[in-house]
This record gives sequence, structure tokens and C-alpha cells, in this order.
Amino acid sequence: MSEVILSVKNLKTHFDVTKGLFSKKQVVKAVDGVTFDVMKNETFGLVGESGCGKSTLGRTIVKLYDPVSGNIEFNGKDISNIKGKELKSFRKDMQMIFQDPYASLNPRMTVGEIIKEPMIIHKIYDTDKEREERVVELLKIVGLKPDHIRRYPAEFSGGQRQRIGIARALAVNPKFIVCDEPISALDVSIQAQVINLLKNIQKEMGLSYLFIAHDLSMVKHISDKIGVMYLGHMMECGPSNDVYHRPLHPYTVALLSAIPIPDPDIAKTKNRIVLEGEIPSPINPPKGCPFCTRCSKASERCYSETPQPIQVGNRLVSCFLYEK
Repeated sequence: MSEVILSVKNLKTHFDVTKGLFSKKQVVKAVDGVTFDVMKNETFGLVGESGCGKSTLGRTIVKLYDPVSGNIEFNGKDISNIKGKELKSFRKDMQMIFQDPYASLNPRMTVGEIIKEPMIIHKIYDTDKEREERVVELLKIVGLKPDHIRRYPAEFSGGQRQRIGIARALAVNPKFIVCDEPISALDVSIQAQVINLLKNIQKEMGLSYLFIAHDLSMVKHISDKIGVMYLGHMMECGPSNDVYHRPLHPYTVALLSAIPIPDPDIAKTKNRIVLEGEIPSPINPPKGCPFCTRCSKASERCYSETPQPIQVGNRLVSCFLYEK
């Protein structure tokens, strides 16, 4: 049986957005009680509409944000509140690939300096020559040329910049990487290349990924498990093929129905579910189930009680429809 590398239990990340000293306190519940596990050498795909809390969850896990409650265990150690030297040591084992390959690279640093910087911070290798040799090796791994080491980010395309970002994440030999929508800013023709690159690197280096994305079809291609988020909550979580082919939660069903099909004849027969209304504000979410205001199967109970995750086969589903 595979070993758990990351365990998230009832994690909450809230932000105080109160505008004035005498104003009523307002809190954005970006992540509100999320639970899931990631196994070693596994890719956990995280999907959902914009604003559902996917990126906030990823940034909380890598300790860019502090949770207000809940637990994050990495390799069996609780990292929820670590600081100082412990935090620095943890960051060596968990890295992040950011969404925007243009904003995530320092334009005043060369590619070599960008990739070497984590090695210097974490004191990996004794000499600059050893670090430079490792940079050249990493550039080859991500599909770039050794002579790119002297160039600046502005001289590269979006896909190449994202490869530089991947090389930087690999520089400290991490065990876990949070991929925060690493392909959303890239051309469709480049997206598949980056996905295949990540899969090859995972196989060669034994990495685990948390892969955040909008595109369900792309997430299915790379993920072993899929988690579906809505308004800060995990609505459904389970093996990729099961979630994709037999969705249980009404929100998952609606998301999957929106995936475009290239064959026009098949597309005509597809039943597209159009969700009514807007996503509720995370400052003032619905009292009961977060999805109740847009769900066609909502009952009176859904508007007053928040469903807890229910085990249905090999999946967890937050929906009263599956209570026994």
C-alpha cells in the first residue's frame, strides 16, 4: 500500500477584509474545512471554478499563507504552524510552480542566477562551479539548451519560461511540488508538452504533485486522484477515472458536462448542464451546503445544514443525496 506524503485535515484559511476601523468585520472564507490525502509518487488534481479557493489551498500547503485552523502533515510531521529554521528546512522538500511564467521570474536575473538562487539559499553544493553544472543538467532535463544559462527571461517564450520555473522548483531536489495552474497561461499546443514533461520528471525523480487547474480533461490526463472544490469546500474526491466517468456530486456532474467534445455529432447528443446564477460571495456564503443556491437537486435541508464528507465506495462526497 502506498505511503501518505501529505495529509490535510479540516484546513481553513480565512482573510480579514474589513475596510474601516468602525466597519462590520468581514472575513473571506477562501478555504473552509478541506480534507484530503496525497500518496507518494501520486498526482492529486484539484479543480473548480475561478475563486473556489484552489490556489489559496496550494499556497497554504506550501506555507505562503497561514491557516486559521486545521492540520497539514507532510511526511508524518505537522507543519501547520512551523516557522524559522523548521520552515526553511521544509521548503527544501516542497516547492511550487506558479501560474504566470512572466511574473514568477525576476527579469533582472539570468536563467542561471534564477535556478541557482534556491541552491544558494539552502546551501546545496559547496562551489559555484558545482551549482552551475547542476543548472546545466536541469536545463537539459526541462528541454532547454545549456547556453540558455546566460540569457534573461525576456528572451524566452511563455512555454520556455514555464520550463525555467520547473527547473527552479527542481533545483533543491524536492519531494513534493504544488503546480498552481502551470499550463493555464500557455498556448494549447504547449500545454501538452509541459504536462508530458511533468509526468516524465515525476517518473524519473519519484515526485508527488498537487496539480491545480481549470481544465478537467487535462487534469484527468495527469492525475491519479481528483478533488473538486467549490466556494472553499471539497465537494468530491476520489480516483481520477471514477470521478471523470461516474461523477456523484451534482457540481461535479455539471463541471464534466461543460467539457467540449471535438466530434460535433457526439457533441449534439451531449446533455449540457448550465448552472443558474452566480457563485455566492465567500464573504457571505450560504448557510447550508455551499452549492445549494445553484443545485437543481437541493432540498430544504441543504439550505440549513452543511453536509459532511460521506464515504461512497472509494470516494468522499459532501452531499446529503448519498446518506444511507
